[in-house]
Amino acid sequence: MPQIQLNSISKCFGNINVIPQFDATIDEGEFLVLLGPSGCGKSTLLRMIAGLTDITTGSLCFDGQAVNDWSPSLRGIAFVFQSYALYPHMTVKENIAFPLLMNAFRKWHHIPLISNFMRWKMMRRPDIVERTSQLAEQLELSQLMDRRPANLSGGQRQRVALARALVRDPSLYLLDEPLSNLDAKLRTQMRAEISALHNRVKKTFIYVTHDQVEAMTMATKIIVMNHGEIQQIGTPDEIYQSPANIFVARFVGAPPMNLLDVQRHGQQLVLAGGTSWTHNANMPESDRLIFGIRPERLHLKPEGQTGIPVEIVMIEKLGAEVILGCHILGSTNKPSNDLLRQDLVFVRISGNPHIPIGTRAALGYEPEMVNWYSAETGRAITVPDTAKAA
Repeated sequence: MPQIQLNSISKCFGNINVIPQFDATIDEGEFLVLLGPSGCGKSTLLRMIAGLTDITTGSLCFDGQAVNDWSPSLRGIAFVFQSYALYPHMTVKENIAFPLLMNAFRKWHHIPLISNFMRWKMMRRPDIVERTSQLAEQLELSQLMDRRPANLSGGQRQRVALARALVRDPSLYLLDEPLSNLDAKLRTQMRAEISALHNRVKKTFIYVTHDQVEAMTMATKIIVMNHGEIQQIGTPDEIYQSPANIFVARFVGAPPMNLLDVQRHGQQLVLAGGTSWTHNANMPESDRLIFGIRPERLHLKPEGQTGIPVEIVMIEKLGAEVILGCHILGSTNKPSNDLLRQDLVFVRISGNPHIPIGTRAALGYEPEMVNWYSAETGRAITVPDTAKAA
């Protein structure tokens, strides 16, 4: 299993710079997720690692050895495409077993008449039959083994493509949104199956997705991307608890982090419309800040108590929890950044409190649960230890 180093990797398509510069190290055995919105360069980066797309500048190294010029077959990879890429003339069984057949083929086996006989013979080898059947059972494909891709649904084709990649024993697994066409139940099951596979084989996985749930539940490390650039690298907990900037804060989390553009006057935080509340704790030494807090870190207090004054205007019941959409009373805030949504503040609470729409309340929070960001740069700010509450 190689350690993978991406040293100042970039990719241009004509005059379009898709990935300006990318530097990262992927350690042996990691489950790395490339997370970001559509069009941010995730799949392009994955294809460069696989050798399917040329690198414009920079170097890709496996254990310190540059592999820019290596063909995909020399890199020891298994690739799961988002677009299935199945062989239409082969059955499901033949598609899954194909990598095993190619590993066993010799040059003279490709002679036309001999090729057909050898494929027929190898498809009956006990080791190939056992491995193919095992993967088919895990992915609920056992009843479809004699069908061809044209007779499968989109989700079934994706499972066949995943099984074909998993059937080998490569050094590196590359997965490009492999669960995007599955229904919710099977997607949850497959997340567990892929995580279990990673724990079992201890190989390096690089997984591309725009689904934060997939990233948070499977990754050992996440790289958040936007416009081809790295926004943050960290564990799922680090990405969620301490977003490096307001893009990550808004992209990771459902509902996303609440972000409010505030003016600081002593221990008072004031919104554009004049609404204010007291924050009795240390704050960054700046007159203008972005106040960020996760929905589950807010709690309801009776109207008039210390906190952010709000009116509940939206309720989403999710069974074990409820999401409340709250309008800040008296606020006429106009976001200075497109990433800030300040018309609603979301609150996540357990159970069903049976609160009617129109209820007025105050939102309380623990001061140490607040994330602070620069209003100018959008980058996270650390509260100085020497700052004292007034």
